[in-house]
Amino acid sequence: MNSNDTDFLADWEQLSQIGRVEGTLGVDREAASAADGEQRRWFAELLRSRGFTVHRDEIGNLFGLLELVPGAPYVLTGSHLDSQPTAGRFDGAYGVLASAYACFRLADRLRNEAAPPVRNLAVVNWFNEEGSRFKPSLMGSGVFTGKLSLAEALETRDKKGTSVRAALDALEERGNFAALNVASYAEIHVQQGRSMEEGGIAIGLVDATWGARKYELRVRGEQSHSGSTLMTDRRDALLAAARLIVAARELVDEFPPGALHSACGEIQVYPNSPVVVASEASVLIDFRSENTEFLQEAARRFLTIAAEIAEQDRVEVEIAAEHSWERNPYTPQGVELARAVAQELGVTHDTVMTVAGHDSTNMKDVVPTVMLFVPSVEGRSHSVRELTSDADMLAGVRMLTEVVHRLASSQDL
Repeated sequence: MNSNDTDFLADWEQLSQIGRVEGTLGVDREAASAADGEQRRWFAELLRSRGFTVHRDEIGNLFGLLELVPGAPYVLTGSHLDSQPTAGRFDGAYGVLASAYACFRLADRLRNEAAPPVRNLAVVNWFNEEGSRFKPSLMGSGVFTGKLSLAEALETRDKKGTSVRAALDALEERGNFAALNVASYAEIHVQQGRSMEEGGIAIGLVDATWGARKYELRVRGEQSHSGSTLMTDRRDALLAAARLIVAARELVDEFPPGALHSACGEIQVYPNSPVVVASEASVLIDFRSENTEFLQEAARRFLTIAAEIAEQDRVEVEIAAEHSWERNPYTPQGVELARAVAQELGVTHDTVMTVAGHDSTNMKDVVPTVMLFVPSVEGRSHSVRELTSDADMLAGVRMLTEVVHRLASSQDL
């Protein structure tokens, strides 16, 4: 193992201690939390120690810039440091540190090559990719790409009523850095699935995203005594919410095996008392598929069922918020560039789709983008048991380094 690999693993261990969940290898570093602030400061210092200038924009995206060609655009590479509550240490954070080390390794090489680079290097830690504390997810890259307004994002509040603006300001993590001139973008991430591990694939070349439909449904009934109220008189919001959750799961079985995923990731109940029929409930329902027609049909059927449940249980069901994206390809030339690099390095590789959303999902719509995966052990993700081996992490850093090198040395992409 060379010194670059040793340094990467040492820094990875330091990063992994921030927000550590006691008794596990997982972390709890939700966006703009105290642990997120700590890791942001740690990462900013790491970038400065390697000669990068650090900037923050108004939504809290953190950039490390290395100008090699004055006035030239940047190759941007990165991911996110924020996590789900009590989640894995690899999701997002690996991609941020891998991106930093790819640029660290390239800095001197690009300065000393006979043919000078044509682009500068930039590393990014996107704000609130996970969307667990503040919705929607992919917030920082959404604002950066113009898909989400800055004003709307800053006024978004968590369950305790704290706004994004207030949370970032409390950490002094909101700056005034203006938009960066980006020529291309590269991201590497753990797969969050098991197909690569099962197929013996070291590097996944992401060629498309699954589509998604997310609905936050608010159910309103009538509060009453859970013991004395006659069953026929009840307007139970929680009962209706439970039916919605079951309906979303049962829809999966109406489609070909593996073609549709669904989940309820969040539920809130009021007044949440042991002797009260709930008057309000909110559920977040998530559908995903690579087949656009399946996704549209699932959404249509689900909303029809929701209306039937509302009538059956004598409650109101409304869509409080929705968030969606379509099945969408990544830059074909970027996939081929990554394939050529993998062949040159002699690593096993294949194309793979991403079921989860990533910041590259936003970036690919505005600049040429390369998205890479490394394997996840048993496909575990959003869990303290999440794991990717040191060997796979280091292979990913080498792969990303060569991809960014090609992007910085040529104007072909």
